[in-house]
Amino acid sequence: MEKSKTDNMTNDVNEVKSTEAVSDAVRYEDAPIDERIIRAVQEMGFEVMTPIQQQAIPALLEGRDVLGQAQTGTGKTAAFGIPMIQRIDPSVEGVQCIILCPTRELAIQAADELRKFAKFMHGIKVLPIYGGQDIAKQIRSLKGNVSIIVGTPGRVMDHMRRHTLRLENIKAIVLDEADEMLNMGFREDIETILKEIPENHQTALFSATMPKPILDITHTYQKAAVHVKVAAKEVTIPLVKQYYYEVQRQNKAEVTARLLDYYNPKRSLIFCNTKKMVDDLTEELKGRGYFAEGLHGDMSQFQRDKVMNGFRNGTVEILIATDVAARGIDVDDVEAVFNYDVPQDIEYYVHRIGRTGRAGKTGRSFTLVVGREIYKIREIENVCHTKIKARTIPSAADITAVKAQKILSKVMEVRNEKDLTKMTKIITDKMNDDDVTAIELAAAFLKMHMGEELEDIPVEVYKPRRARHFGDEKGRRDGRREGRDEHRERSGRAGRDEHREKSSKPGKDERRRKERIGRDGNARNDKGRVDFGVERRLREKREKQKNKKKD
Repeated sequence: MEKSKTDNMTNDVNEVKSTEAVSDAVRYEDAPIDERIIRAVQEMGFEVMTPIQQQAIPALLEGRDVLGQAQTGTGKTAAFGIPMIQRIDPSVEGVQCIILCPTRELAIQAADELRKFAKFMHGIKVLPIYGGQDIAKQIRSLKGNVSIIVGTPGRVMDHMRRHTLRLENIKAIVLDEADEMLNMGFREDIETILKEIPENHQTALFSATMPKPILDITHTYQKAAVHVKVAAKEVTIPLVKQYYYEVQRQNKAEVTARLLDYYNPKRSLIFCNTKKMVDDLTEELKGRGYFAEGLHGDMSQFQRDKVMNGFRNGTVEILIATDVAARGIDVDDVEAVFNYDVPQDIEYYVHRIGRTGRAGKTGRSFTLVVGREIYKIREIENVCHTKIKARTIPSAADITAVKAQKILSKVMEVRNEKDLTKMTKIITDKMNDDDVTAIELAAAFLKMHMGEELEDIPVEVYKPRRARHFGDEKGRRDGRREGRDEHRERSGRAGRDEHREKSSKPGKDERRRKERIGRDGNARNDKGRVDFGVERRLREKREKQKNKKKD
């Protein structure tokens, strides 16, 4: 229910408390966070909290309302996700926390992150719900004792109207990217949800900006909110050519090796999100013959100093490190930075690639992207006002040509600088004895040094699934709500216009048309997927034909 006017008066703008930004880094293990969550966070590769997390987590753990102002990429999901998970009582059945997001992709991302935080928290289930997904499937999932739902406002309202989402045990609600939700026209839905949930609940609202509609909501639906704010930073990335490659997770090491061979940087930094990944990748690259060493927090000071000295003097050409371990690295002439894992925090991305392109020199950064991580690339581009260009993984032929040229360059150096009289005689004798040509011998030597022949790596391009069901659900407001939500969510910034599937033209003859129309009446593309664009054009074509006959 809506809070009383008396309560609202106590939450005037001037009375919203604000905390000062924390300058010193705080480790997760030093905060009042459940050790099981800390274990999960550390496994994800994070050791210290971001400023928004330092301010928001303690207040939310105390049960306080929070008004958070921070840009995308500042660690907001962990700022509200960790306290929400910790406050869940697994012994209580039913949903205890609702997290609202503006788009389906953001809802999916947030749910994925929360599942990782709750990895070792037995009995806590997180479920994303959003428009375009089969609602019957969502209803079945909601019956499975879900603790936290992460959803878009329209679909959450739909479940509330159907009474498939029980509200009596709700103890907290989070509005993520509240300004974006208001811009997309969700204010009415948000206020309806806030009015329907139990009065004694915790409300957390996070927004990049604080326009009047946001302040109106916090005045009405929050009590003595703690105002935490992280100032937006102007981030610039000069003289760094940025590329990304969409890859399958199991191919990341192979792709990294190929990029090292293809671009042949003299000194490289590779960043991983976890210590284990640093160790695994270091072992993999050293086994392939690269001069690589790892650096992370579990190493002794002696080991760290030894690795860093090797990297500075050039005996170590590739340094593989976590973000925390790399903070003290100040080495010039780093020609390339590899994001083996996409960083969770945009500031980490900026710090990473800032290790190259120094002293007026141009550097390169390469980011390996798996599946939905493509949306993190879009966020980085938006916040940093930069462009990260898509690149295709070098083919087997590309790598072969580069390796051959490298070997032949060394051969020519020897030819120009060394006396080859004795070697020439050995080759001549061999040609006479075995009836082989000098070209055949040279080709054999080259083949021997090239190693095994490579195969092309499949190109991986993530395409979000499009819903097959439009307008097939009953009980919507005027029968139009879900359609509007679907449009809003598809056009949201987490993937806006990035991966729209292209519809193909209908066949020229009736036989081909029938092959493309399924039993359900929907047009299908060559892969058997529903192609709504084709169906629409066919329908328009038939209408035109009818109109011509009438004329």
